[in-house]
Amino acid sequence: MKFSNPIVSGAYPDPSICRVDDDYYLVNSSFGYFPGLPIFHSKDLINWRQIGYGLTRESQAPLLRSEGADGGPLFSYMGIYAPTIRFHNGRFYIITTNTVGGRNFIIEAEKPEGPWSEPLYLDRWGGIDPSLLFDEDGKVYITGTGSHTDAVPGVYQAEMDLSTGEILTERQLIWEGTGGSFPEGPHLYRINNLYYLLIAEGGTEYGHMVTVARSRQPYGPFETCPYNPILTHRSISHPVQATGHADFVQAHDGTWWTVLLGIRPVGYPFHHHLGRETYLAPVTWTEDGWPLIGESGRIGLEMEGPGFFRGYDPAFSRFGRDDFDGGALGLQWNFYKNPPEQSYSLSDRKGCLTLYGTKYTLDDSQQLAFVGRRQQDFDCAVSALLLFDPGNEGEEAGLTVYMNERAHYEIGLRKYNGRRTLFLRRRIGSLWKVEWEEAQAAAGVILSIQADSRQYIFSYSLAGQEPVIIGCGECSYVATEVAGGFTGVFFGMYATGNGRISRSPAHFEYFDYLE
Repeated sequence: MKFSNPIVSGAYPDPSICRVDDDYYLVNSSFGYFPGLPIFHSKDLINWRQIGYGLTRESQAPLLRSEGADGGPLFSYMGIYAPTIRFHNGRFYIITTNTVGGRNFIIEAEKPEGPWSEPLYLDRWGGIDPSLLFDEDGKVYITGTGSHTDAVPGVYQAEMDLSTGEILTERQLIWEGTGGSFPEGPHLYRINNLYYLLIAEGGTEYGHMVTVARSRQPYGPFETCPYNPILTHRSISHPVQATGHADFVQAHDGTWWTVLLGIRPVGYPFHHHLGRETYLAPVTWTEDGWPLIGESGRIGLEMEGPGFFRGYDPAFSRFGRDDFDGGALGLQWNFYKNPPEQSYSLSDRKGCLTLYGTKYTLDDSQQLAFVGRRQQDFDCAVSALLLFDPGNEGEEAGLTVYMNERAHYEIGLRKYNGRRTLFLRRRIGSLWKVEWEEAQAAAGVILSIQADSRQYIFSYSLAGQEPVIIGCGECSYVATEVAGGFTGVFFGMYATGNGRISRSPAHFEYFDYLE
């Protein structure tokens, strides 16, 4: 039976996977969003349901620097980079990097939905994209991408003590790849008494590829696969591009599969705004013992699924409407950075998410009053009922199409020149413009955004009235190719005091996402 790619759509990149009996678990990078490390579960590798996060406490994932601290500016794409998830001796382990502070760490849990432990920091291990191999002799290997202090770019490895985080052996360069730029995202596997080293090369852009090497010893020397790259979509006409950063899993029926990231670019020149997404492809083995991915190193938007895939679960939901009538936010929601507790509430007004603006705006890489979810479809619509009466000049709240601090659109209410107004605004790099603004007598308004692959259309409506379109914005301006970084678009609810803390509550009575 055929399935559709991506298996997890929207900005869920750098997938890693593990299996426990006939249960499969997937984790993705999360960068500057919190909670971090979204974790998914599946029985068939196709229907994935989010079950939790690896990082749910600020103590696990500090995503902010104090104002004036050294280290340069923070950006939305800084934070939690590519993770690896593994299961060993009855426990789950995730190893990853927090680039705010530049430290690698491990968390562990008895159950994948958590709770997950506090980080065990690996102070003698630099670089990014760490991975773990639990070998048959009891040794634990950490494998990762070289750091800026390493003389040679490539994949480095050492033995480590899992209980203390101590690096037990000298850090060794084990493979430089096949010559592509940015050899990264390594995973080491022991299969049939051989050590297979799977990496990404070419950078996480249009030249991305997957390569592999093998050895009889964990430190090499590694023999390069004669079929490399075993996956790439570089320089071909294909709806999926930038394929790479793969992780293998052997299914419970003995077949092999890989999860990987890819993008769906649109328009001309190509641009992608949904972010890097998670794809699935079969892995086959040659007679001489090399893995091959997909069909001649290609994957498709539609592929033949595993034999135990019985079709799409009609009860499967990607979260549509939220009426905020529970005691906690759903798993689809993220904050930007670590939120101050006083900036949001689900109890101040029954059946509403209430935001209180911080002094920071969407142009800042700091603690925003922001609650958002990923855009997962080109064609979709979001709407929210906002109740907001700004008391002080500059206070505002609304909906945003948010890529990063230099690329976003917003529609909302604000106090401007002593009046409550409804406005549409854009920030594209150094360009900032209020596209439309009008005095608004009503403190309650339905804000709507209609999306297709080319543009966002912004509208509002009052109680009992038809929607009024007030403007549009191009998707290309919030795509990576223009905005930079490597995340993806979020639809978010936000509030700000524009330079000072806002005391006026912004009540969101519901948020609706329609595919």
